[in-house]
Amino acid sequence: MLKHNLVLFFRNIKKNQSSFLINTIGLSTGLACVLLIFLWVNDELNVDGFHKNDDHLVQVMKNNPRANGITTSPSTPGRLAQSIKEEFPEVTHAIPVIEGAYSNKAVITHNEKRIKAVEQYTESDFFKVFSYPLLDGDKEQILEAKNAVVISEEIAMKLFGTTKNLIGKMVEWNREDFVGKYVISGVFEKLPSNSSIQFDLLFNYELYVDQHPWIQEWRNSDPSTYLVLREGIEMDQFNTKLNGFIKSKYEASESTLFIRKYSDKYLYNTYADGVLKGGRIDYVKLFSSVALFILCIACINFINLSTARASKRLNEIGIKKVLGSSRKRVVSQHLIESQLLSFFSFLLAVFLVVLVLPYFNQITGKNLSIEFNSIGILVALSIIGITGFLSGAYPAIYLSGFQPSQILKGKLKASRNTFFARKALVVTQFSLSIILIVAVLVVQDQMEYIQNKNLGYQRDNVIQFEAPSSAGTSVETFLSELKKIAGVKNATNYSHNLIGDHGELSGIDWEGRAPEESVNFGNLEVGYDFLETLGIEIVSGRSFSRDFNVDQQIIFNEEAIKAMGLEDPIGKTIRLFGQEREIIGVAKNFHFESLYEKVGPSMFLVDPNARGIMVSIAAGSEMSTLAQIEKVYEKFGKNLAFEFTFLDDSYNAIYASEKRVSVLSGYAAAMAILISCLGLFGLAIFTAELRRKEIGIRKVLGQSAAQVTMMLSGQFAKLVLVSVCVALPMAYILTNNWLSGFAYRIPLRAWYFLGAGLAALVVALFTVGSQAIQAANRNPVNALRDE
Repeated sequence: MLKHNLVLFFRNIKKNQSSFLINTIGLSTGLACVLLIFLWVNDELNVDGFHKNDDHLVQVMKNNPRANGITTSPSTPGRLAQSIKEEFPEVTHAIPVIEGAYSNKAVITHNEKRIKAVEQYTESDFFKVFSYPLLDGDKEQILEAKNAVVISEEIAMKLFGTTKNLIGKMVEWNREDFVGKYVISGVFEKLPSNSSIQFDLLFNYELYVDQHPWIQEWRNSDPSTYLVLREGIEMDQFNTKLNGFIKSKYEASESTLFIRKYSDKYLYNTYADGVLKGGRIDYVKLFSSVALFILCIACINFINLSTARASKRLNEIGIKKVLGSSRKRVVSQHLIESQLLSFFSFLLAVFLVVLVLPYFNQITGKNLSIEFNSIGILVALSIIGITGFLSGAYPAIYLSGFQPSQILKGKLKASRNTFFARKALVVTQFSLSIILIVAVLVVQDQMEYIQNKNLGYQRDNVIQFEAPSSAGTSVETFLSELKKIAGVKNATNYSHNLIGDHGELSGIDWEGRAPEESVNFGNLEVGYDFLETLGIEIVSGRSFSRDFNVDQQIIFNEEAIKAMGLEDPIGKTIRLFGQEREIIGVAKNFHFESLYEKVGPSMFLVDPNARGIMVSIAAGSEMSTLAQIEKVYEKFGKNLAFEFTFLDDSYNAIYASEKRVSVLSGYAAAMAILISCLGLFGLAIFTAELRRKEIGIRKVLGQSAAQVTMMLSGQFAKLVLVSVCVALPMAYILTNNWLSGFAYRIPLRAWYFLGAGLAALVVALFTVGSQAIQAANRNPVNALRDE
C-alpha cells in the first residue's frame, strides 16, 4: 500500500507540476523562516542558563524613587553583599562584582607582550557562585591575596603561549588607579558565547574598595550583587525581608531592594516605575509568534491549493471508493502525500537555511549553526510531522467525505462553509502580513528618531578610547599633544560615559534639604574640557577651570537643581561625603542614559586622571586626523595597537536589539507577504476552476475579458479590505504597546496604517491579476462543452 501511495504521489506531481511547485516554494520558504527563528529563539532562551546554581542564583536590584517615577538599577551599595551574607541565613554565597566595559579596555603586560583586556573586581566565592570552569587554581582561595589576578584562557595563550604552570607568574596591569604588578592565581576557561557577561581578568574586590572607599557608604551604589539562595527559599518571601534592608542601614534612604533570577536578567531587563515590563523576552515571544504565523500561512496555502485541485482528483477518489477503499484509507493516502511534500519541503528549507545562515548571523550578531544531534533530529521530525498534518488533514478529510455516487454523477456542490473557511484563511494570512508591515514601519521610524534626536550633546565625529598606559598619571600631557593636531577640535578625558555607564550618588546635603529627603544623582566623572568637547550647554554659571581647586567644584544639570529645589544655585555650596563643594554651573538637561529613561538628576565631578579619552574631530578631516592621533598614541603607548570607537556607534549599540528586530521584522513581513500571495494565487486558481462555466457563459453573453477580470479580482480585493479592517486595530495596539517602553517616542501616524493596507491591496491585486486575466481570456467553448 505504501508503494502504491508513493506511485500516486509522484504521478500527481508530474500531472500537477505548477501546484507542486507553488506548494513546495510556500512550505519550504515558511519552514526556512521557522528554522531560522527557532535557532535564534533557542539561543536567546539559553543565555546564562548553564550555571549549576541556576535555580538558586539571583541578582539584587534596587528601586530608586525620583520626581518623575521609580528607576530600577542593578547598582547596589558596596557593603551589601557582605551584610547579606552575615544577616540572611537564607543565603549560602553573596558576592559583589564591579564589571568592566569592552568600550574601555586597559592593558595587561608580560615582558614585551601587551594586550588590551576587560577586567572585573570580585571576591573568592566568584567561582562558587558562577560555573566558569577553572583550568588552574584553587577556587577556595583564588582571590584571597589583594594583588592576585585570575586570567582567561585566551589571555594566557596570548601572553604565555600556554595555560599550564602559570600560577605565581607576574603580569603588569595599567588601569587608572590600579597600575602595578599582580600575581596570577588562576586561569579560567574561555567563557561560553551564551554568557551575557564577557571578561578577561578578575581582580580582588578589596583592591577596588581601597581606591574608591565611598562605595562602602550605604547611600551610594556601584557594584552588582549576586546571591545563591538555599534550596526551598521562596523568592517572594525573601524579597519581603530584603525590601527595606538599605533603609535599616541608612535611614534617609528611600531605595528598596528585590531579587531576580540571574538567568532572567538577559531576557527580562526592562522596568517601568519599578515594575518589570518585559525586555528581550518580548522579542522572543514576538518572533516565536511570527514563526507560528508563517508556518500557518504556508499550511493554509497547501490547503487552498489542494482543495482547488480537488475537482481533478474526484473521479480517482470516487472509483477507489466504489472498488472498496474505506474513507480511512483515502485519508491516509492524502496524509502520506502531505507528509512527503512536507519532507521534501523541509530538505529544501534546510538547504536554504545553510545558504542564508551566514547573513542571518550578521544580522543577529550571533554564531548560530544547525546541529544534527538527537535533539535536532527530534525537532526536525516534529516540524515535518506537524507541518504535514496541519497542511494535509483538512484536504484529506474534505476530499474523502464525498459520496462516490455524487462524484461519478458530477452532482457535487461546494458548501457555503467551505467557501467561508477558505476566505477566512486568506483574511487571516493578509491580516498577519499587514500587522508585520505596520510593525516594520513603526520600528524603523523609531530607530531613525533615536539616531537623529538631539541628546543635548554633540556625538558626531567624536571618538573614544583608553589612554595609553605609558602616559602614567599625566593624562593632561597626552591630551595636550592631541590638541596640537590640526583636525582635533577639542579633547578631554572621562571615567563614566553618556550611554548609561555611570555611578549613582545620594550622599549629598544641600541647604534646605529635609532630613528624610534623598535624591539619587547620576555621577559623571570627567576631565576639565568634557563639556566643551561634547558641546553640553551651560545655562548659568561657568564650566570647570584649572585655576580653581578640583575638589571644590561641581556642576549639576537642570533636573538636579529642580530635584533639590534650589533657586539661584550658582555660588551655593553642597556637602559631598562631608566635603564642601561650590556649584559653579548648571548644565542644560542632556541624555546620559538610553531613551527608555527620562532625563534624571546628574552631576559632573572633575577627575583629571580619568583614562577614558574623547576627541572631537573636524568634519571632512577624519582620515588624516585619525592617522595623526594614531601616531601620538603609539608614541605614548610603545606601539600598542590603537583601537577606538565613534561615540555615535557606542550610542547606537544601546539599541542593537531594536535594530535587529527592525531588520528581522522586515524580512519576516516580506516572507509573510510572499507566502500569503501564494495563498491568494491558490484561491484564484480554485475560483477560476469553480467558475469556469459561469465565466464561459458570461463571455458568450457579451461580457469582455476586462469585465470578467474585474469581477474575479473584485472579490479578492474585498478579502484584502476585510484583512485591513481586522489588522489595523491590532497593529495599533501592538505598536503602541512597544513604543510605550520608550520615554521618548514617535507619534503613531496615520500613514503607517494606510500605507500598509494600500501596499497589501496593491500586492494582492497584482498577484491575482495574472490568474484572473488568464481565466478571462480562455476560450468559453472549452468550458461549456466540458461534461
